[in-house]
Amino acid sequence: MPCVYITTNLNLDGVDADPVFSDATKAVASIIGRPEYFVMVLLKGSVPISFNGNKDPAAYAEIVSMGGINREVKRKLIASLGTILQNRLSIPKTRFVLKVYDTTAAANASKL
Repeated sequence: MPCVYITTNLNLDGVDADPVFSDATKAVASIIGRPEYFVMVLLKGSVPISFNGNKDPAAYAEIVSMGGINREVKRKLIASLGTILQNRLSIPKTRFVLKVYDTTAAANASKL
């Protein structure tokens, strides 16, 4: 089950976050190749974040998935989630960082 955890320094009180959840779910499911009902999205606002020495709107996200991750998938996830955050929350793509973690690769590495 892919899990996407997005944190931002934006105050999300009063913001309609439903489009972020919907768009992120669809994008992750499509890119990783899992059904939408397997994708979990968490969104947390008002997290103190400094990026490039300032506190302008920014976001940090992590994706944890059991398989389905490779270099091309990572590129597509970064581009898609960056576009979603820019379009839905006005966070510039250049102020978004994504960490991708494949639990299958980690499990295989521990067997070596």
